[in-house]
Amino acid sequence: MRAKFIIHALIVATFIGVTAPAQAAASLRNETQLKLALRASPPCCVIDARSDAQRQSRAIAEALVYREGIRIDPVAAVVVVADDDARALSVAEKIAAAHPGKTAFAVEGGVDAWESVVSAISAEPPGGRAVQFVIPKNTCEQGPALQQLRTAPK
Repeated sequence: MRAKFIIHALIVATFIGVTAPAQAAASLRNETQLKLALRASPPCCVIDARSDAQRQSRAIAEALVYREGIRIDPVAAVVVVADDDARALSVAEKIAAAHPGKTAFAVEGGVDAWESVVSAISAEPPGGRAVQFVIPKNTCEQGPALQQLRTAPK
């Protein structure tokens, strides 16, 4: 009976230990991972945790400046940009702890990576870009199409 209890307790402890890290809502993401994660649903806010000098030299449009105890109401993922990856992850973890169940992404690579993600997401329409699309003259008629739409490569 006691052995059965110990085995049961070990199984429960293992389960809790394995699932606890999986529930972490903060993670460090590179450009590719951010593009994929944010393509389906854009972030609710971008938190700028960089130094004052960096913020003044290169501002991030519509970003909130991070300060201890910042109050936000995240309705989607939160993106944190900082001077280095460790600081970005630390701030993302604080935001995730303050808002359980919400996702916070720390940008790996700082402002350069974030600007690359923003330009990639805004440049490509949802579902990708058509390379060539033919508008048929009539589905029953033979002959060349009246119009052809071609997307010029950038």
